[in-house]
Amino acid sequence: MRVLHAVTLHSPSHAFGGPVRVALNLTKGLRARGHEARLLALGEGFDPWPTEVEGVPAKLFPARRLLPLGFSGMTSPALLASAGRLVRDADVVHVHLARDLVTLPVALAALRAGKPLVLQTHGMVDPSEKLLAKVLDAVAVRRLLRGADAVLYLTPHEREGLDAVVGAPPLAQAVRLVNGTPAQEERPTPEGAPRILYSARLQARKRPVDFVDAAPEVLAAHPDAHFVVAGPDEGELAAVRARIGTLGLTDRFTVPGALSGTEVLAELRRAHVYVLPSVDEPFPMSVLEALSVGVPSVVTHSNGLARDIARAGAGRAVDPGPAGVSAAVLALLDPTANREASVSARKLAAESFSMEAVLDTLLPIYEGIRH
Repeated sequence: MRVLHAVTLHSPSHAFGGPVRVALNLTKGLRARGHEARLLALGEGFDPWPTEVEGVPAKLFPARRLLPLGFSGMTSPALLASAGRLVRDADVVHVHLARDLVTLPVALAALRAGKPLVLQTHGMVDPSEKLLAKVLDAVAVRRLLRGADAVLYLTPHEREGLDAVVGAPPLAQAVRLVNGTPAQEERPTPEGAPRILYSARLQARKRPVDFVDAAPEVLAAHPDAHFVVAGPDEGELAAVRARIGTLGLTDRFTVPGALSGTEVLAELRRAHVYVLPSVDEPFPMSVLEALSVGVPSVVTHSNGLARDIARAGAGRAVDPGPAGVSAAVLALLDPTANREASVSARKLAAESFSMEAVLDTLLPIYEGIRH
């Protein structure tokens, strides 16, 4: 089966975050099962220009920023001109849909060509009062959600949002598909000074400054602890650096910027605890990756993985803010608690969020919609 996965942007800094990682995990998993899966996206920041990503054949078009609207303002005239041909060569078109000038045109091209179309929205299409969102919903989004052969959602909350976007009647072709993560080698038992890791985009919703503000309480009990704030800047890097300086903790923090996938795994294997203090996070891939390595994780209650983590004992779910984060980190730095949570984390990742389980759900969807 020839499957085309379309996502907005791929870059060395992983600026677009989780949807690209999901697309890559799925395409690699599909190829391992004998299918011809490939990636279509904008590309930015590469030298030399790649023809594959992590072993997956990829067609990347140089990104052009037409409007000052973040990812929504990026596109490629060459991609738009090629979309019809690219979708015609696929048996199934799987679009990681956002309100942007990449995934919307590709999905519309698949719809016009009568190709089996799967949309996966990753929490990126929800009710919005923004003028641009309203225009795009009226022009394209509702038509696509109604016309797709399958719409994949992560959580019941996301499903409710999609139904609200399209209006009555609710989507009949919506299917829940959780994110999955490939199996990883178990980390060694962490030694030495406690190492606490944040590895995600530095944007306001992810609350990296809360991570910094949790440090003094942890350092009061563990003066040798070290904190890593990794990830591409989306507006919060200056605030993170300023807060570290204000607290006088420059020697306790490392801020390495964006990391490659290999570098992220290396950091996870050194970490005692992983922290993602974001709010309203649908289903973060960074947390799944931490769990797969066996790193106990701290998330807030509005995180889509919070209940699973708390129920499994794979970490802690807390109220937003530095106080809850610091208390959870301190609890998980107890050697016995850390060891037990590490075992639970790997078990949770393997039993509930493995790529094999995700593909076992996805492939029958593909087979069921092929015309």
